[in-house]
Amino acid sequence: MPPLTSAAAPATHRLRLWYRRLGRRGAAGVAAFAAALLAAAFFLTPSRDATAPSTTSYPSYGHRLPTLVDLTLVDGAKEKGAVCLDGTPPGYHWLPGFGEGSDKWLLHLEGGSWCRNLTVCGQRKKTNLGSSDYMERQVEFVGILSDDELQNPDFYNWNKVKVMYCDGASFSGNVEAEFQDGTSFFFRGQRIWEAVMDDLLSKGLSRAKEAFLTGCSAGGLSTYIHCDDFRALLPKASTVKCLADGGFFLDVEDISGRRYMRSFYNDVARLQDVRKKFPHCRSDMEPGQCFFPREVAKGISTPMFILNPAYDVWQVEHVLSPEGSDPERLWENCRLDITKCDSKQLETLQGFRKELLTSLNEFKKKKEWGMFINSCYIHCQSMNPLTWHSPSAPRINNKTIAEAVGDWFFNRREVKEIDCEYPCNPTCHNAVLSRPYREA
Repeated sequence: MPPLTSAAAPATHRLRLWYRRLGRRGAAGVAAFAAALLAAAFFLTPSRDATAPSTTSYPSYGHRLPTLVDLTLVDGAKEKGAVCLDGTPPGYHWLPGFGEGSDKWLLHLEGGSWCRNLTVCGQRKKTNLGSSDYMERQVEFVGILSDDELQNPDFYNWNKVKVMYCDGASFSGNVEAEFQDGTSFFFRGQRIWEAVMDDLLSKGLSRAKEAFLTGCSAGGLSTYIHCDDFRALLPKASTVKCLADGGFFLDVEDISGRRYMRSFYNDVARLQDVRKKFPHCRSDMEPGQCFFPREVAKGISTPMFILNPAYDVWQVEHVLSPEGSDPERLWENCRLDITKCDSKQLETLQGFRKELLTSLNEFKKKKEWGMFINSCYIHCQSMNPLTWHSPSAPRINNKTIAEAVGDWFFNRREVKEIDCEYPCNPTCHNAVLSRPYREA
């Protein structure tokens, strides 16, 4: 989903630059920086203890500050028609592996919602979600992308890539026409996927002994869509697995009895002609139904790990209680802070959790698959160092998300962790938003 805009992002960015200028001024300088950064994280981010937006910095658990990784634009992408919504080339950030991780690769597909019509897609063309002209030239690698062993014990020394998202349909559209209603739009997510993979294969991905495709939110949906595609690109002898974080969006009725999310996905699917990407989809199904992870995942043969909160804060706002279904704004406080939900709303949230668990039942039976479904009110946990692996990270059976994912990937144990109902888990980081997530 698109990140919340917040004063925290520029404030903490300035603090990082200040820290780097401090150089080696000693413990006093580092202590001053730490105090200032914690103050920024505590008061300026939309949540004091929750998943924070991707543009916001976090106090980092580890030996040092997060590594800044440069943006790479894909050479030759424009000639292939593999371009962002505005026609600019796609990009990614690559942090080379080292030591025993030099022939292992972890890719992360960025999230950022979807655009359902030309108006919203036009707005995205003026942002990083629709144009590489607006993408950050450097990003911090944290959480599952961290190169710090303390923060990311199983994957810290791997090649790690963050693939930037700029097509508006989870890397799945492929419309040949350039003009829509007389305006230039490029719906080429599938071609972007192929161009980025080609580029990375030439840089060593083709020789990977182990490879892990991950993604968060809309990037989590992308991971379901492309998991088997990723497997097919790599040597048969390689170990290849996938992880979708906060990407299991539900096709359920909202509080007014509408299926708002299905309607939303119908618009996306029609606009970008994504149905042809899903040959498994029955002819009697609406195009948007084919886009839901429950349907996509039925055809996946590659081992998949499903990481999702049972009370996904983005889904509560946009799937369960969208503003259009709440004209009297009865859910407004509950959407921002789960502790403000009344008993009736909590009952509805427990019903939403049951819908999720019911949808997951068929995948829970797959021996090679894993899952970690905690009872937190949050969205996306693998890219947040506080929730991925830290002293205060959420746990199930005393395992952090990073530990559970590592155990599953390396076959140390079977991982099918299903948490109890809210508010049973005291280790949760629950979102407290100062304003709603933007829809897109």
